[in-house]
Amino acid sequence: MNHDHGMEGMAPTSQSTNATSGMHHHKMMHMTFFWGNNAEILFSRWPGRHGAGMYALALMFIFVLAFLVEWLLHCRLIKPGSSDNVSAGVKQTMLYAIRAGLAYLVMLAVMSFNGGVFLIAVAGHTLGFLLFGSRVFEKKTQVRFDGKTFDLPPMSC
Repeated sequence: MNHDHGMEGMAPTSQSTNATSGMHHHKMMHMTFFWGNNAEILFSRWPGRHGAGMYALALMFIFVLAFLVEWLLHCRLIKPGSSDNVSAGVKQTMLYAIRAGLAYLVMLAVMSFNGGVFLIAVAGHTLGFLLFGSRVFEKKTQVRFDGKTFDLPPMSC
């Protein structure tokens, strides 16, 4: 008798078979935040059980990804009048695709449910916003058409 009540696919473990050796591998997927350097972030077995050094490298990678997302959100790489509308539109679309891809990588890393990854992703976004999106280094305050100033840039998700 099955007592899972239709929840067979919701089990926290998955089982796969290695065809060459016939061995079974069990992988636990966390559904709550956990702490520790024994984690898998973005790629299978990375950083995995390779120690604190590889975990620190993974955290630096996530920090840089989040930082780059903020830079791409606030940068002005295409100068007005530097190219025709079609060329500028293609460049703008490519930058948008890169930013979306990096943002999804950060999201997937956070979905590892590792507390350190979450905190470092927020820190990367925070520093990126401080440097590129806040008023700290701005010469003048942005003013909207109705005369009000922006507190935060509009969300685009």
